[in-house]
Amino acid sequence: MIERTFAMIKPDSVVRGLIGEIIQRLERKGLKIVGMKMIQISEGQADRLYEVHKEKPFFKELVSFIRSAPVVVLAIEGESAVSVMRRIIGATDSKEAMPGTVRGDLSCSKSMNAIHASDSPENAKRELSIFFTESEMLRYSRLDESWVC
Repeated sequence: MIERTFAMIKPDSVVRGLIGEIIQRLERKGLKIVGMKMIQISEGQADRLYEVHKEKPFFKELVSFIRSAPVVVLAIEGESAVSVMRRIIGATDSKEAMPGTVRGDLSCSKSMNAIHASDSPENAKRELSIFFTESEMLRYSRLDESWVC
């Protein structure tokens, strides 16, 4: 089933010049980027994105980090996009992320872990709505869609 999911290339990846490397990995897997923008996350957006962690002691640090430099937000479509993205990015903790995953190869620590991706279709819908309107997500066909999907 074709799904839409949300991903964000985090500040640590942006300042290290890893945007292209990460996008290349997603596209090589056959995922389609249907929305993309580089932004400086507002405090309100950060609060909404991480609202599930609002009562946790690391919440303020999390918001501070995600606002420390620009990020690239992505709307992504593909066959089972949520689970495919989770496998591509790897475990949250860089020490546990397998080599070959984005985090296994590129992350620095548990907090500076290169990329965020939605963990469920429900969260994907919620997170996409924070950063994109429906009209900002484009419809087009990749030339290789019939081969990779």
